Amino acid sequence: MARPSGMEPRRAALKMLEEVRQGKPFDAALERSLGTLSDADRRLAHQLAAGVLRQRTFLDQRLAALVPRGWESVSAPLQDILRLGAFQLITLERVPPHAAVDTTVSLAKELGGSRAGGFVNAVLRRLTGTGPDTPSGQDAAALAQHYSHPEWLVERWLRAFGREETERLLDWNNTKPKLVLQPARLNGSALIELWRGCGLQVESAPYEAGLLTDRSRPTELAGYSDGSFVVQDPAQALLSRFAGFSPGATIYDACAAPGGKSIALGRSAEMIIAGDISRVRAQRLRENLLRAGSGREHIVVADGREPPLRSVDAVLLDAPCLATGTFARHPDARWRVTPEALDGLQRLQSALLESLSQLVAPGGLLVYSTCSLEQEENQSQVDRFLRSHPDFRRAPGRTVPDSLVSEQGDLVILPQRHGMDGAYAARLRRVQ
Repeated sequence: MARPSGMEPRRAALKMLEEVRQGKPFDAALERSLGTLSDADRRLAHQLAAGVLRQRTFLDQRLAALVPRGWESVSAPLQDILRLGAFQLITLERVPPHAAVDTTVSLAKELGGSRAGGFVNAVLRRLTGTGPDTPSGQDAAALAQHYSHPEWLVERWLRAFGREETERLLDWNNTKPKLVLQPARLNGSALIELWRGCGLQVESAPYEAGLLTDRSRPTELAGYSDGSFVVQDPAQALLSRFAGFSPGATIYDACAAPGGKSIALGRSAEMIIAGDISRVRAQRLRENLLRAGSGREHIVVADGREPPLRSVDAVLLDAPCLATGTFARHPDARWRVTPEALDGLQRLQSALLESLSQLVAPGGLLVYSTCSLEQEENQSQVDRFLRSHPDFRRAPGRTVPDSLVSEQGDLVILPQRHGMDGAYAARLRRVQ
């Protein structure tokens, strides 16, 4: 019997889920899995894999009730296949139910023959296309299951933000953000003129921090090869503004890859020393700086805990963190975070602050930032540093809207309030 049409994007989505299950980042799995698919098939494959990752717990709950021997009795690859089918039946109205079932059954047969196909067919035929629109309860467990997030994180966010904001945050994380592009070698007006001349619709990102487009392949946009723009979330663009480094400064960007902030800061700096501990990430950093940088950026492979410098005007530490502010853009990340990782990252951040603060010349700036929503990685980390370093003081920035600045003068961006990735930053000036 001939296979149903539409199998290629579904095979690609299944391959992405397999690679994520094996520990690979979603972005890398996406790049390896799409191959020569058409634009429409690439979009569908991306939507399917990302959708399953964003709604995994919810899908599992619906499917588990239909498996007599228990969800744990189903192999991991077959679980992914069932999730793909369930996601289409429950969420994608444009996919007819028969197409969702037929293609999913075919995937199961490719994996495990007619027996696996029959099992998947039986489960999906029993699955209705409608589910509860709201969580079945008010506690963290109910929210975690409905929105497919780790329960321990939902508990933290309920304490930090309250019920209403937490649910908005969870809902935001389950949406697909638009592609955001930042001017590099062309300014914003010139980019808009260029793209509109090509028939591309663009609009301003929140807080005028970049340009939004509904396109998904930036490498195919006019100006990419010339370095006219870079891909970067508005939160990171606002961070570069908030840093407010003096024109002509020499800056050490200690965790620079993939390079968006180095490119932004390099427009006015005398020199950017862009460091990263990973040779692989440094290679990506090099490619981006060659394409879109100013030429004032210089790359070093270095551990920020042992910086290869003596003294600079300013240091930017965009620290390794739990990255809980980026779950919408990285749908797999929520399944990799743990309380133990949070503890380890706090220790790493503290060590990096300690070592890098020694590079800052008197009167210079140390800017500490994360893309985390967790207080321990943000204000608490900075407060702890300042208590043990009386030679540093907060130096609140004046280059972003007041609505993004906390009472302490730090940058605080929250997805559920500001419509972009989460971010935090503090400006710390060395006073002696």
